Amino acid sequence: MGTRIWAEKWLIGLTLAGCVGLIATSGHAALAAAFWIVLVLALLRQPAMPAPPAAVEPLPSTGEAELATLEAGFDALDMPVLVIGPDERVLFQNQAAEKAFGVIPANSDLSGRVRSPGILDMVRETIATGRINQIEHSERLPSEAVYIVRVAPAALAAGGPKRVSAPESIDTVYVVSYRDISQARRIDRMRSDFVANASHELRTPLASLRGFIETLQGPARNDVKAHERFLGIMLEQANRMSRLVDDLLSLSRLELKSHIAPEQEVALAPLLGHVCDTLGPLAQDVGITISLAVPSFPIVVQGDRDELIEVFENLVENACKYGQEGKTVEVILSGGGGDPVEVSVRDHGPGIPAEHVPRITERFYRVNVEASRSKKGTGLGLAIVKHILTRHRARLIVRSVLGEGTVFTVRF
Repeated sequence: MGTRIWAEKWLIGLTLAGCVGLIATSGHAALAAAFWIVLVLALLRQPAMPAPPAAVEPLPSTGEAELATLEAGFDALDMPVLVIGPDERVLFQNQAAEKAFGVIPANSDLSGRVRSPGILDMVRETIATGRINQIEHSERLPSEAVYIVRVAPAALAAGGPKRVSAPESIDTVYVVSYRDISQARRIDRMRSDFVANASHELRTPLASLRGFIETLQGPARNDVKAHERFLGIMLEQANRMSRLVDDLLSLSRLELKSHIAPEQEVALAPLLGHVCDTLGPLAQDVGITISLAVPSFPIVVQGDRDELIEVFENLVENACKYGQEGKTVEVILSGGGGDPVEVSVRDHGPGIPAEHVPRITERFYRVNVEASRSKKGTGLGLAIVKHILTRHRARLIVRSVLGEGTVFTVRF
């Protein structure tokens, strides 16, 4: 537009100059002036050439854009999400839902994929009323899992998308989300089991103490032999409670610092020698010989020396107590030089049934309750071992064969 105005100004200027020249050289000034004025007006009346219109790409409908944004956002979530249409058909599932429940083809009926009547009823109620709902749902297969399932409507813009798999435009979709609370439920169950087991373990010696005290105050008041026998049993029960309380306090301390890895350097060969020497009298009492095999070169790991002593004392003591039929306990240090460092404690006793092996590090879990109590066990020893090794970023590997014995391996 600016170029056109500039050209018109020059044209007018040239026209005026031509008129002046004609007047000066010709007697027909009026005729020349009229001719040039008509020419200028004709030029000014010509319309300017319009600029070619810019290419404009068609925009998707607002509903399609919103649904595409929802799908992209849901794919970034780590919780399973299903997007349901008003006709109860699955329009979309995110990647987390594919991993949890398998691939659901688009436009599948929800009731054909979700077998829970509670979830189906909740979705139908939300579709009918538009209100947000949620329930707690448990899955048994392929593994036990607990979810908080929530359904909420999501309104799309007017004139929403005409999806390939849907027969008509959709104004509102319904988002079904699965929030996994399995770990929280397991922790709650472990906490309640722990309180119940701890109460039970303390109740038994307390009941024994109270019964013996009442007997000594009553019928056995003047019975010297009963005094000696009952006082011995009372001392044993008091020691049992003391061991239990000490183990509980030790577990609590370990849990408080479980996220802090130790930074000391500990030589394992002399540490294992100290453990075997300390447990020598116990092994001799139960008829066990402890053999120690260590390499000729030093093996050093990062750890807390006192805690590692507690780990190996616990493992060797258990091997002596529960594997005494085999008469020998072998402690073997191996690895180093680029290979994982391992300490194996092997007994040749009766072994542990396979169904018990995964649970033996749980608090108060015992393969044989009577045998454990008769050997003054609290049921917390291997739980303490597991917590210490977790802090040391080490693993406890258990291999057992019935009739052949058990091997506990600590791998750093």
